[in-house]
Amino acid sequence: MANEEEAMLRGQAEIWQCMYHFVDSIALKCALDLGIADIIQARSCPITLSQIANDVASSPSLDIARLSRLMRFLVHKKIFDATNPQSDSDSEEETLYSLNHCSKWLLRDTQELSLAPLICLLRYHPLLTAPYKFLSRSIQEGGNAFHMAHGRELWDFASVDPELNKVFNDGMECTARITIKALISEYKHGLDCIGSLVDVGCGTGGSIAEIVKAYPHVKGTNFDLPHVVATAPPCPGVNHVGGDMFSNIPTTDAIFMKWILHNWSDEDCVKILRNCRKAIPEKTGKIIIVDTVLQPGGSGLFDNIGMALDLVMLTFFGGGKERNELEWKKILNEGGFVRYNIIKIPTLQSIIEAYPK
Repeated sequence: MANEEEAMLRGQAEIWQCMYHFVDSIALKCALDLGIADIIQARSCPITLSQIANDVASSPSLDIARLSRLMRFLVHKKIFDATNPQSDSDSEEETLYSLNHCSKWLLRDTQELSLAPLICLLRYHPLLTAPYKFLSRSIQEGGNAFHMAHGRELWDFASVDPELNKVFNDGMECTARITIKALISEYKHGLDCIGSLVDVGCGTGGSIAEIVKAYPHVKGTNFDLPHVVATAPPCPGVNHVGGDMFSNIPTTDAIFMKWILHNWSDEDCVKILRNCRKAIPEKTGKIIIVDTVLQPGGSGLFDNIGMALDLVMLTFFGGGKERNELEWKKILNEGGFVRYNIIKIPTLQSIIEAYPK
């Protein structure tokens, strides 16, 4: 009986945790808005709450008590570190706050890797939060929760809203830098024999720019919708081409797709893959897919994130989804790729190499 009561108590605690997990992302966005990580970084040493408050931009009437509660939560979640030089003192002024391996990912004013733009995207606007209210309806009736909330697809908004387009592209570009660094370190010889590479759905070209920098012999093409590539900056060795991957894809030795196919249904993915198949040589061509490979029940570092992302795809893109290996094999075979290889890299996604023969 005692074991049953303890199990029910733990179950209750888990449900409470699930109910309030949204507070985590809100607190991260608040820390970004206030620039807390960058303030600490700029001082180059641990600093007090008053020093943080003094450096928060455009806040002459900042409420330090509220800031204290935010920092208490973020320290509790191990996003920032806090130390008290005088253990017998209860004064908040004596607490010194510093960055750790989590808060360094919140830095904006940095050339290093950062997740700040993605946090801004996910907490950007009611446009991106309202669809979750329609998730249960989309399950009951079928259809796209985002479309139910707004009457249009996300891509339709991005094509006419420059601000949303920029925030979306910035969010994708920050993840691209993280992924490409991992790819280049672990996929060292994967592009050695490739003369040309088309990055399908590359946004403003951040990924292909880094690949060309690491592999100067590769002629890169950033291929995306016309309104997307219109904002892409010039990059040595990269040609920006506007088009539609559902119509045709430029001819090339190999194709690269990072976080593209998870946005689309199996039927749409097969259409894209068949266009990829037409664009590459039958004997020597390949596609390099960088996407999540689900491991249900897995205990890997990113396995829970992959499962959560699947619900994000379900909410925003209707047919979009994360896939396990068998699901990837199915769409690859139907798209004309009979052979594949999965390569794990130190990030959320894996590399999936696929070949026509």
